[in-house]
Amino acid sequence: MQETETLNLPDFSDISRCPDKGRVLSLDLGTKKVGVASCDITQTIVKPHPRLKRIAWKLFLINIKKYIEELDAVALVLGLPLNLDDSDSEMSLDAKRLARNFTLSLNIPVFLQDERVTTLAAGENLYDLGIHGKKRLERIDSEAACLILVDFLDTKKMQWQLKN
Repeated sequence: MQETETLNLPDFSDISRCPDKGRVLSLDLGTKKVGVASCDITQTIVKPHPRLKRIAWKLFLINIKKYIEELDAVALVLGLPLNLDDSDSEMSLDAKRLARNFTLSLNIPVFLQDERVTTLAAGENLYDLGIHGKKRLERIDSEAACLILVDFLDTKKMQWQLKN
């Protein structure tokens, strides 16, 4: 009988594992496109990056590793698209699988952040800024990644305030 290896993966929602300083990279995962955002080293200002194409795992991992290296990122946050009733969706199961894979492949902590309405909110933000049509479609995924990262950082600040 073959023995299976048991992995003690971290709790992807334990924000206390995130360093207090340093850039954090955020991804809004789609089936074909991935929105990308990061924050500054003080974890205050969030900015979008060009979206990535969702490709084979190894190539996708290489692209994310390049971002992490270029930004000197200290953590990775993936959007977790749960259903409105808190149950898993097909995409949230995919996000959990990717979080596990990234944890096994990267030397930085990986987190999952609830992102149920970020794409809708991102679309509204871009509309309010007067960005429409093709430009809106090109930017919506990374704008959603910004919102995911803002939510993550706000939650992290709230938890820190409750402790102190």
